[in-house]
Amino acid sequence: MSPDRPVGDLFRRFRERLSAERGIGTAAERGNGAAAERGNGAATERENGSRATAAGPGVGRTDAGSRDAGLAPHPPRDASPRRRRGGKGGGEQLNVPPAEFSSYYGRPILKPPVWRWDIAAYLFTGGLAAGSSLLAAGGQLTGRPALRRAGRISALAGVGASTYFLVNDLGRPSRFHHMLRVAKVTSPMSVGTWILSVFGPAAGVAAVAEAAPLLPERGVLGLGRRLLPPAGHAAGLVAAVTAPALATYTGVLLADTAVPSWHEAYPELPAIFAGSALASGAGVGLLAAPCAQAGPARRLAVAGATMELWGSHRVENRLGLLSEPYTQGTPGKLLRAGRALTAAGVAGALVGRRSRVLSALSGGALIAASVCTRFGIFHGGVASARDPRYTVVPQRERADRRAADQD
Repeated sequence: MSPDRPVGDLFRRFRERLSAERGIGTAAERGNGAAAERGNGAATERENGSRATAAGPGVGRTDAGSRDAGLAPHPPRDASPRRRRGGKGGGEQLNVPPAEFSSYYGRPILKPPVWRWDIAAYLFTGGLAAGSSLLAAGGQLTGRPALRRAGRISALAGVGASTYFLVNDLGRPSRFHHMLRVAKVTSPMSVGTWILSVFGPAAGVAAVAEAAPLLPERGVLGLGRRLLPPAGHAAGLVAAVTAPALATYTGVLLADTAVPSWHEAYPELPAIFAGSALASGAGVGLLAAPCAQAGPARRLAVAGATMELWGSHRVENRLGLLSEPYTQGTPGKLLRAGRALTAAGVAGALVGRRSRVLSALSGGALIAASVCTRFGIFHGGVASARDPRYTVVPQRERADRRAADQD
């Protein structure tokens, strides 16, 4: 063993102490008992110093004695030990190196979501369907047929794409069917499945009703031409009533997971998704409807942009350390682009009231902003699950707060 190592140093001192004790015993035998032993002790003190200053094995050196002899205090015997941080006992305070946030075999503490890009697309298309159905209901109730038509067709396209992305992620269509066998109010996934099951058929009937004027006036198809418009009006209102739940349940679904940056943003995610849905629906109206009928779309754009920008600002500033995934890397770029496109879309919608081109550009910007926002939130949560720091540090902070409250 190397004498520089603590274990080797202890062994060397133990061996020297045994040798010294043997030497003391031999001297006592030659000196005829205790007198010889005292004489040997005195001689040893004259040669090597007192017990407080000697450097030999078995000494109990003190700081004062070591200073008089010009030796380093090892170990100090006349200094009171420092208390450990947060402890009640004695002992020296340990110098702990900075923590390295890692895990066994280099794997993350939390298992990252297995969802792929199709779930992020599902978040967008579901919001687009919800916002478009609200736009269609507004056009229906205010007598704007172009706005109503654009909203109904977009709602059907959005819910159809959502169903495809969801089934594609599940792997087999039968799994979606099996989820309808139970209704669990405490499960966002179960509630979302039933919302889609109600919204989808209603949006489909409302969209099909837009084809009624193309049917002949007589015969069986003529009967369909007369019955489809009132059925479409009723179905459009059902879809509009279900739309807020469709727009926000995905935010509740993400916040219900253990992913740190999703879970901590549970107050903001539903608001962000609701605002994004309204903005994307408004974008459809600005793209497809003439300027004279786009009034509800402009008001919808202002309301949606306000909610989306407020929620995005909150998740990037309120969550402390867990806001970092939303401001760095790909998620940060996507959310910044979403904010810029939202602001540009709202400004264009308000300024270009009489410009068809400017209204269309504003609508495209709002739809693109919704895409960026949904994908940014999705990738931000995935990034927070992959880095152990976003799991360990908040847990320690919560534990410290609980300990402080108990004290």
